[in-house]
Amino acid sequence: MDVIKILLVDDQILFIESLKAVLETLAHDIKIINIAHNGLEAVKLVKKQIPDIILLDVRMPGMDGVETVKVLHKKYPEIKIMMLTTFDDDEYVHKALEYGAAGYMLKDVPPADLINSIRALNNGTIQMSPQIMVKLMDSSGDSSSLTDIRHATREIDKLSKREQEILFLVSANMENSKISDKIFIAEQTVKNHISSIYSKLGIHDRAAAIKLAKASNLNERFTHLT
Repeated sequence: MDVIKILLVDDQILFIESLKAVLETLAHDIKIINIAHNGLEAVKLVKKQIPDIILLDVRMPGMDGVETVKVLHKKYPEIKIMMLTTFDDDEYVHKALEYGAAGYMLKDVPPADLINSIRALNNGTIQMSPQIMVKLMDSSGDSSSLTDIRHATREIDKLSKREQEILFLVSANMENSKISDKIFIAEQTVKNHISSIYSKLGIHDRAAAIKLAKASNLNERFTHLT
């Protein structure tokens, strides 16, 4: 089994130590080779030992995450860099991706999903939190690219078949009462499913759910409901 070597970069010591423990406990194919508390430390550590992946916060003293991406990607383009942060500001997202980040995840991601994203990133697949993907769709005005479709489909595959069915009906601008009538379940049950959908996708409103649904292949799966 190949081991994925990771450098963690974050100025929150408790968080980064906890993340190290979680990743190494839950994933035997992941090894944390170093920890840095800002971008300057990260650059120095990479010179000594090159990781496969860097998980990098945005706001840090000395050299922030976005500038660190710029420096490291230029010198070591083979290293895959994924932002792992609480900040989803448009400027941070666009700059990080422009400078060479191959992923942008928010810290509220469940550990199992983060581990899966690390493995996928190591295999060359760009990783985005659903909230970030929605932001990119908003800014580009286009949710039909192959990359968007793949990301959206991967996220929606986390849902149960019933949840996917309800999300499809939501994306068709159907109200909860109409969804209830359509698939013969109580309206409160529909609301419960929608809450679960939001939680699993890491989104907070109907508009974001609709964007993800329309960027995926849900239309192909549930045409029989229209």
